[in-house]
Amino acid sequence: MYSQTIPPMDRTLGALANLLTKAQTHCEAKSIKPEALLAFRLFPEMLPFTKQVQLSCDFAARAAARISASDVPAFPDTETSFAELQDRIKAARAFLAAVPKAGFDGAESRSITFPAGKTEMTLPGQQFLSTFALPQFYFHVTTAYNILRHNGIEVGKRDYMGV
Repeated sequence: MYSQTIPPMDRTLGALANLLTKAQTHCEAKSIKPEALLAFRLFPEMLPFTKQVQLSCDFAARAAARISASDVPAFPDTETSFAELQDRIKAARAFLAAVPKAGFDGAESRSITFPAGKTEMTLPGQQFLSTFALPQFYFHVTTAYNILRHNGIEVGKRDYMGV
């Protein structure tokens, strides 16, 4: 469970940090106010770029905590700049690095109860990871990536994959 959770989420958060750097560089080169990109949504009912990054970090850290039976961290949603979002990613990655590997022992069958919208769900650890945590995490990272692509930032699959 550890190898299915921590390394891929950490690598993807690293890729997300690099995407943010490219977005900030693009804004500076094109004299675009960062707030315009940070608040951008692909569709009016969708969450803005900043929230996509915040949720990417939240799903990574909270999933790792729940799977390893650690305390679930809380990150206040106060970021309003690329630098603050970078700090959020660093905090999430630091949390992932600190999660005890031993906490993942037996996690595939451990019952994990978590909020899912306005309800609570309980799933075995492997099912929680594969059908809830990872899809949620990658959805928000992908949406952040798509917002950048839609706005003309020159990023590609290698940037998304973190290679």
